[in-house]
Amino acid sequence: MAQFDVHRNTGKSRDDIPYVVLVQSSLFDGYRRRVVVPLVRKSTLGKISNARFNPAFKIEGITVVLHPLEIVSVPIDRLGESVASLAHEGGRIMDALDELLTRAWG
Repeated sequence: MAQFDVHRNTGKSRDDIPYVVLVQSSLFDGYRRRVVVPLVRKSTLGKISNARFNPAFKIEGITVVLHPLEIVSVPIDRLGESVASLAHEGGRIMDALDELLTRAWG
């Protein structure tokens, strides 16, 4: 497992959220959980008002959108198979997380 690997979502919401992307640093590979962000089908979201916060990607022919507000930690054994890497899009993913975590208002 590597940062920005895309895994199949094995949970109940897999129709709307077919994938998750691993965002956790490899510094924490010794832990039994991984921090992931859902990749939601664009068709279920409608209009995206902030492309920096919700960048779109194409995975296995499906257009998906990063949904940082749904960030979650999951046990390693709950991650589905790795199907792609978004390492080449790491900057856009980190920009979205930076947008989520910035102290712009405080």
